[in-house]
Amino acid sequence: MNKSWDADYKNMWNERYMDNEFVYGKEPNLFFKEWLQKLESGSILMPADGEGRNGVFAAQLGWKVTSTDLSEEGKSKALELANEKNVALDYSVGDLEELEFKKEAFDAIGLIYAHFAADKKTILHKKLNDYLKPGGIIIFEAFSKLHLLYNGIDPKVGGPKDFDMLFSTLEIAADFENYEILLLEEKEIKLEEGKYHIGKGSVIRFVGRKK
Repeated sequence: MNKSWDADYKNMWNERYMDNEFVYGKEPNLFFKEWLQKLESGSILMPADGEGRNGVFAAQLGWKVTSTDLSEEGKSKALELANEKNVALDYSVGDLEELEFKKEAFDAIGLIYAHFAADKKTILHKKLNDYLKPGGIIIFEAFSKLHLLYNGIDPKVGGPKDFDMLFSTLEIAADFENYEILLLEEKEIKLEEGKYHIGKGSVIRFVGRKK
């Protein structure tokens, strides 16, 4: 992927997060909330955590949270939300491909609408696998390849317009082949997350335990 694409993608997120509102709301993603509440708290990595709604929720449950994002504006909003909720986030800004963490340092990873460039998806998933402890859990929700149809009908539901940035169950099963699958499905859901995730969409949901 060329550097100009990377710069444009980063600029897009910075511009979006400059909004005075929390553009995906302050409440956590419902799927992430449901599954995280089933786990004993520990350390969690939250790539592409944006304005921090999911990382802050995890911190409120007692998790030690490490968040990342491309956007400085996202970090600023996330720390504002963390302060409002009286919790702490360890938040790094940068390309996940270049950020480094200790091997097997985390008990869980939350991948919530973490859409990466098509040629980086598998590379980044494999890299994240190295940071998760054996027995650790991944909670994943993101738009499926079928979602382009939904987006075409109602653009307010959001999501990438690039088919190759979207996911399939086969891709996820292959990227996380060394996991016990607790859940893997493609599902139509209704989103009500801020002003950029509004309406019906198609998502891939995955919960896996690292073997």
